[in-house]
Amino acid sequence: MNSSKFTKMPQTHAQLWKGGLALLCVVASLGMAPVGHSAEPINPLLQKFSITVDSTALVPPTSWQVPGVTPLIHTMDPISSEAFATTIVRAVSLNPGTYRFGTFTFDFPFIVSREGLLQFDPSLDQCVKGRETRTLTVLCSHTQPYPQQPDY
Repeated sequence: MNSSKFTKMPQTHAQLWKGGLALLCVVASLGMAPVGHSAEPINPLLQKFSITVDSTALVPPTSWQVPGVTPLIHTMDPISSEAFATTIVRAVSLNPGTYRFGTFTFDFPFIVSREGLLQFDPSLDQCVKGRETRTLTVLCSHTQPYPQQPDY
């Protein structure tokens, strides 16, 4: 290696000051993130997605729940309950994970993927629509997709 390339050059105070200031600016700019952006990656499991629940096809109208997310349907006074009615399309904010949709007569598990898309068992396809979307459409009020007589 040619040692003549690495000879020390005398520097003035002004040159040292300019060099140090330039280095300080570069280091400071590396540590700053733009406003509204995080320097650390966001955990995908903490991201919330707006999932629309459309159960307006259920006859007779009833109430529904996603336990741990919406008001529960099993309360002391169903008249004054805050539970969501099947007559109104609602949006719920869900993290990726497994949930359960339920009425008094029908319930099933569903999954919100890391991309915010719905998954559920193919055996539910006659009663539930919306796989790979963000809208859960419930069409049946019983496990069977056909009308049935009351159990009493």
